[in-house]
Amino acid sequence: MSVAADSPVHSSSSDDFASILDAELDTISDASADIQEVAEEEENNDDVEEGDYDLKFDRAKRRKVESYENVADLPSSSSQGEPLQISGGLSPEKNKCLHPGVYAGMCMKCGIKMDDESGVAFGYIHKNLRLANDEISRLREKDLKKLLHHKKLYLVLDLDHTLLNSTRLMDVTVEEGYLINQRDALPDTLKRDLFRLESMQMMTKLRPFVHSFLKSASNMFEMYIYTMGERPYALEMAKLLDPGDVYFNSRIIAQGDCTQRHQKGLDIVLGQESAVLILDDTQAVWKKHKENLILMERYHFFSSSSKHFGFNSKSLSELRSDESESDGVLATVLRVLLRIHSLFFDPGRDDKLMDRDVRQVHINGMAEIYILSVLNCHGF
Repeated sequence: MSVAADSPVHSSSSDDFASILDAELDTISDASADIQEVAEEEENNDDVEEGDYDLKFDRAKRRKVESYENVADLPSSSSQGEPLQISGGLSPEKNKCLHPGVYAGMCMKCGIKMDDESGVAFGYIHKNLRLANDEISRLREKDLKKLLHHKKLYLVLDLDHTLLNSTRLMDVTVEEGYLINQRDALPDTLKRDLFRLESMQMMTKLRPFVHSFLKSASNMFEMYIYTMGERPYALEMAKLLDPGDVYFNSRIIAQGDCTQRHQKGLDIVLGQESAVLILDDTQAVWKKHKENLILMERYHFFSSSSKHFGFNSKSLSELRSDESESDGVLATVLRVLLRIHSLFFDPGRDDKLMDRDVRQVHINGMAEIYILSVLNCHGF
């Protein structure tokens, strides 16, 4: 469902096991390591306090990191495909490893060499990391419980035409030349959000209200960037949007991470689909996840962007104008997200949090917002 009409004016890291898994725990998901010890303790004590849970989680994480450090130092026999010997007198069935994931060609749990390409590659976490489908499901469920405890959901954000607009320097028109030649004379708000990236020969303009939007949204959501752009571009844009590395950390998904050509999918997002909302200006790339999508009005600041989508009218930059900070698209969408979040976590509901589906709340919430907007327009 679209929140606005489309208009040109209104619209080789380290090979260290411990470091990658520790990073996965801290920046991708608090459930991203194999911490079965905590899960078993939870089953025996359903009333565990949040502080106790976090303490147990940290202890389990340290134990897991230490075990991975040991795996990294194993003799060559394991790298030749021989299973590790596990002491303790357990039965062979108990010792059997289900290989939850593969890192650098080795099982993350038992250390045996793995030659197959099964599971899903999570290249944005690490280029050598793959997770089995059962492990992905386990991590998603575990992370969802923790996220819901903090009254948060997941938000997947597109970059181009959603949060910002970019153009090649060579495509800047004569009427847009003032952006380069008269930068000192530009309004402070424009200078703050306009970037010339010499290394990429590009210019990028952040959408008005984007910093306030991200700050407010981060209180309600764990956020991902998901773009069809290449990874170097995605990382550069993330620096502009999140210079303090507060909102996204390693949750930056680019074109090379997609599992299907010309399509985006939630299969590489470590979040349960029932708790994910998507902001994107292109519906066609989300064929399997339309119910999660809030369709955005495209942001056409530069002339090249307007022309690419077939608009012959002048762009915002050529008009020396921009979207409103307080009443623009991002401010409007933030109000929608606030409403959906409120409906999802409504304490008056009699169903369990884990059974709720933000896709149904999204549809009902958008319908409610639309009806209220119509009534307001007619003076009711």
